[in-house]
Amino acid sequence: MFELRQKPHFRELLYFWILAGLAVLLTTISLNTPTQIEAIKKKGVLRVATRNTPMTYFIEKGEPAGFEYELAQAFADYLGVKLELVLPTTFADLFKTMRERNAHIAASNLTISEQRLERFDFGPSYRKSAPTVIYRIRQGEKAPTSIEDLYDSHILILSGSAQAELLGRLKKHHPELEWTESDNDAATDLLDELHDGSIDYTIMDSTVFDAQRSFYPGLAKGFALEPPQPIAWMIPQHYDGTLKAALDAFFALPETLALIDRLEARYFSRQNRLNFFDTTEFRRALDERYPPLEQYFLLAEQETGVDHLLLAAIAYQESHWRANAVSPTGVRGIMMLTEDAAQEVGAADREDPRQSVLGGAEYLIRVKAKIPDRIPEPDHTWLALAGYNIGFGHLEDARVLTQRAGKDPDRWQHVREYLPLLSKEQYYSTVRYGYARGYEPVTYVANIRKYMEMLRWEEQVAQTRRQHADNEDAPAVHEDQTDLPHLQREEQNLEPLSPAL
Repeated sequence: MFELRQKPHFRELLYFWILAGLAVLLTTISLNTPTQIEAIKKKGVLRVATRNTPMTYFIEKGEPAGFEYELAQAFADYLGVKLELVLPTTFADLFKTMRERNAHIAASNLTISEQRLERFDFGPSYRKSAPTVIYRIRQGEKAPTSIEDLYDSHILILSGSAQAELLGRLKKHHPELEWTESDNDAATDLLDELHDGSIDYTIMDSTVFDAQRSFYPGLAKGFALEPPQPIAWMIPQHYDGTLKAALDAFFALPETLALIDRLEARYFSRQNRLNFFDTTEFRRALDERYPPLEQYFLLAEQETGVDHLLLAAIAYQESHWRANAVSPTGVRGIMMLTEDAAQEVGAADREDPRQSVLGGAEYLIRVKAKIPDRIPEPDHTWLALAGYNIGFGHLEDARVLTQRAGKDPDRWQHVREYLPLLSKEQYYSTVRYGYARGYEPVTYVANIRKYMEMLRWEEQVAQTRRQHADNEDAPAVHEDQTDLPHLQREEQNLEPLSPAL
């Protein structure tokens, strides 16, 4: 009887010690297993998945840029680790990358949605944006104001996007609503197709369109499909939550909030000052701001051999001849020199007109030295200006595309046709430096050439007036009686604008 009474007690003790041992073992394993954030710091690398687009990450003048890139770099610096970018081929592949845990964070202007929250977690929201119908303004056609206006239309959106999820929900109440999803296009490709008339509508975040709209005259916002939604970085669901906690702390910092404001100004408030040629404003500046600056352009020509009209045209394009001009990125002065460029050419005070113009002439010489000597003028200068505007890596990519097409990569007339293709994924994905606003340098060079012609014509008019003053019997030449023959002749051979414009 005694043995029978003791056996249950023995089993209870045995179970107790087994459970206690397991608890100790699990505690030991837990103590020895680093948290997610500790693992990142130990390896010294933060992997961030993003896209090669103007809103996220791209190469600008040989350096990485983009809203998401700069913010991710700041977070990596905050953690004390290196930033490593993961660039999925398509937008939908972002989610595959995160599901397979090949990146710690997805940073690509992602909206927090119910479907995404079922599979992923998110950091703090740093922006809100409303999914908005984008359309092309056409004479005689009304702007869309309701979902019913989208029936029987060709709507193209990004596959895997929050807009695709939204349309799926709306279709339950609007069965006539139809759309097409694209795996390969970026937001700029959708706008290209809309501008070209290949599609009737697209839907994208309002902030994304606002950042691009000045490059697409003729496109406009119709109506929002729902109120503004939060945008944040997406992270895998993880048991310890340390990465999410680190993101919460980082985004709460005053320095981070200030950085976001600067990045918003740089990337989402950027306007295209290259898509118009305002003769009235140019003539006003010619009368009011150019006269005291002309001496510096002439002096720079004497010292460097660079055509003073070319320098004056570049200066007007860059700053509209304002000595105190400054951009969100910190370039300033008549020639809008970066701080590094100013140091390189010895311009201590970038807002001093003389130093800025002379420094700009010297810097232009160095820029032109990057173009092969075999290329004759004026192509040598136009290619140099395009490379300065977009970055010489991207210019080389465009020349590669030009050569692939059987055209001459040493002729600006040919290269300018292929620069705009750097904004299309099917082209920029095949070259080294990836996405670029390829239409910008095309318009940049075209404007400078126009300004040069107008300056040349004004000099000729001024010279005629001086001759008339010396000889009152000579016939006068009045501006309003001229037909600007040089400008008109040059206009016939100027660069056609990118289809995106």
